[in-house]
Amino acid sequence: MKKPKPSFLNQTRPLLTAMVLAETPDDMICIIENSLYDGAEAFCIQMETLRREFRDLETIKRIFSYCEDKPIYVTSYRNAQSTGMTDDECVEYLKLCVEAGATLADILADLYDPLPHQITFDETAVAKQKKVVEELHAMGAEVLLSSHLHGFYESDDILRFAKAQIERGADVAKLVTHAQTREQLMEDILIAERLNNELDAPYLFLANGPHSKLLRQIGCAFGVCMILCVQHYDHINSKEQPKLTAAKAIRDAMCL
Repeated sequence: MKKPKPSFLNQTRPLLTAMVLAETPDDMICIIENSLYDGAEAFCIQMETLRREFRDLETIKRIFSYCEDKPIYVTSYRNAQSTGMTDDECVEYLKLCVEAGATLADILADLYDPLPHQITFDETAVAKQKKVVEELHAMGAEVLLSSHLHGFYESDDILRFAKAQIERGADVAKLVTHAQTREQLMEDILIAERLNNELDAPYLFLANGPHSKLLRQIGCAFGVCMILCVQHYDHINSKEQPKLTAAKAIRDAMCL
């Protein structure tokens, strides 16, 4: 009997999820191994950063094999080494990653209708998104819909966007807002608590900007379902994400 994939759902604590961004398999494997050493409990592998000559099933399986028994979350965004690919091509690449062993597949909530704030309400695009979610679920994947909003939004908008993602079939909603000021950061913390009280589904609520890191560090105290972190900083990853060792100390102290 085939062993079931490890899950991102129904965890007792938010998972320490190490980000993996690199252009070659060997560089990805090094990040994975270093992250395991520092306590990673899951991985988010941003597959759009992998060069196209390495995008075959056996190579991706080899990369994933180094994650041991940890759940794997994959993205297939339109940027980095995937610049110029169609949305259908990005979806097919995402399915290849699921076939290779990924647990959680990330779909942009503006799939088939690209928008600056990455969520569409176009009926045709939404129907196509729902079909992709159904196909990924049929492959045994968990599905996350994501919107990188590229700005600050009020709580009513954030809740509406998150509910729309869940209504499209997502198992997890993901919203990335901004915290350009201390006031926006405090409002974002209140929004995280509102999502915890009103969404009734797993969610990732994050921020970018000069005041964003605190929300990423303490979001687990307000119901955020995982902590996205980096094992080390380099030219390709986000300096707004907390380092894995720091995130582990904070999570273990706050979320017993």
